[in-house]
Amino acid sequence: MMEKNNINIGVEDANRGYKRFVDAWNRASTEEGYHGEVHLNFEDFAMLAAVLTPKRLEILKTLRRSGPMNVRALSQVVERDYKNVHVDSAALEDAGLIQRDEEGLMIAPWDVIDAHFRLVA
Repeated sequence: MMEKNNINIGVEDANRGYKRFVDAWNRASTEEGYHGEVHLNFEDFAMLAAVLTPKRLEILKTLRRSGPMNVRALSQVVERDYKNVHVDSAALEDAGLIQRDEEGLMIAPWDVIDAHFRLVA
């Protein structure tokens, strides 16, 4: 069975993230076959929401569903202005949620995006 490419997104303070990193490092050095985890954490919910807007989530879904494409093709599929799609896709690429393939086309490499955050502390 092929393993899914998974990313965990959430709100996490630096100390907790550091502890999780050390735990993963230790697991990787002791557990054979452990491939680690991918996390994208934000300082607070406002930052997470600023990066993962509904329009940007639509871009991720479209790339996942339709496959690799450039900004122009993506803007046509999502029926949005090229400039706005360019800005949104660049922000997603900066965050590591979009990558480029060998031909320079944008791809959404994640099979699963798990988002975790607490609304009340």
